[in-house]
Amino acid sequence: MSEENPYTETGRLLFAREVDFILGAAQLSQLPEADRPEICFAGRSNAGKSSLINALTGRRDLARTSNTPGRTQQLNYFTMSHPDTGPLYMVDLPGYGFAKAPVAEVERWQGVLRSYLKGRATLRRAYVLIDSRHGIKAVDEEILKMLDVAAVSYQVVLTKADKPKAGALDAVVNTTREAIAKRPAAFPDLIVTSSETGEGVPELRAAIARVIIES
Repeated sequence: MSEENPYTETGRLLFAREVDFILGAAQLSQLPEADRPEICFAGRSNAGKSSLINALTGRRDLARTSNTPGRTQQLNYFTMSHPDTGPLYMVDLPGYGFAKAPVAEVERWQGVLRSYLKGRATLRRAYVLIDSRHGIKAVDEEILKMLDVAAVSYQVVLTKADKPKAGALDAVVNTTREAIAKRPAAFPDLIVTSSETGEGVPELRAAIARVIIES
């Protein structure tokens, strides 16, 4: 019998409390004051960030979801709190890699994304979402390399684990683990999730609670 994660209940209660959208920042000058720790979700367009945020919070429409890749074109800030963690920000970052928007606009907010990840002093961890149907792609490699160079702690989260067949999922899990084991800023544990079935959601909540409490 595996030992229970001591942060599971704290994570559950953290996301069961009020989670409020406070602003969407299209440029760095619009970010809220860096007066509390924050975690963020990054991922290729259509990797399932909004769906996972909704699953984490148990709310259907806290983060907008869309079948159109690249809908999130700003840094969406949510505020939350728990007695054990204190107040913190959760940030839904613009998807990278592809978007149905003018090229100049895509380049502009991709630049905002990179500047945020490199320079936000209160960022405790970035959660990089990888679609389990595809694994790490070249555009993901770019973000992971940037985080390594900037020494920003990050953890890889596989999404949509209910989509591939079991054998295919196992293969992606193994290759992803091998890939992140070589990266200096990557947290070694991989979290496999499904917004549809809830798989991995309690583990991700616990991981977020832990990094805030221990940081």
